[in-house]
Amino acid sequence: MEHLTNQRLNTYLKGPDMFRCAVGKTLGFVGFTIQYGCIAHCAFEYIGELVACSGPSMEPTITNHDVVFSERLSRHFYRIEKGDIVVAKSPFDPMMNICKRVIGLEGDKVCTSGPLDVFKTHTYVPKGHVWLEGDNLRNSTDSRSYGPVPYALIRGRVCLKLWPPHDFGALNKSPNGRIIRSN
Repeated sequence: MEHLTNQRLNTYLKGPDMFRCAVGKTLGFVGFTIQYGCIAHCAFEYIGELVACSGPSMEPTITNHDVVFSERLSRHFYRIEKGDIVVAKSPFDPMMNICKRVIGLEGDKVCTSGPLDVFKTHTYVPKGHVWLEGDNLRNSTDSRSYGPVPYALIRGRVCLKLWPPHDFGALNKSPNGRIIRSN
């Protein structure tokens, strides 16, 4: 009889022990997920990210479906320079990113005309802004359309093309020579 009572007691205790074990494993998994999520967030926010590019505005430097690495440290330390290709939030749609080349920095005089315009117009880039243009001037919506872009919209500097493999490496200089020299 005593043996039968111990057996029932052991069966009774297995239920709560199994529940505690399952809860413990679940909480452990959630904890690891949160930790790795925080590490991934910090890496993408402060170090860099992979960006799949679409559209013709940066051709021939970056074509549709190219994958590039955009590093974030230059943005945080204000090391964006003329000639750099950057990923920025679109001034029109904050849910969309744009990939353009920095043509002018604050204080620079830039040409605001399109490549086919007969009369050339110029403007100065205001403080805290940059002038962005696509390398494909005939097929790019850029600062010539929406004006100077606030520096705060820059997400990172593109430093490396990863895909396609035959184009792997550092990116070329501006194919159209539109980098503005400081005054």
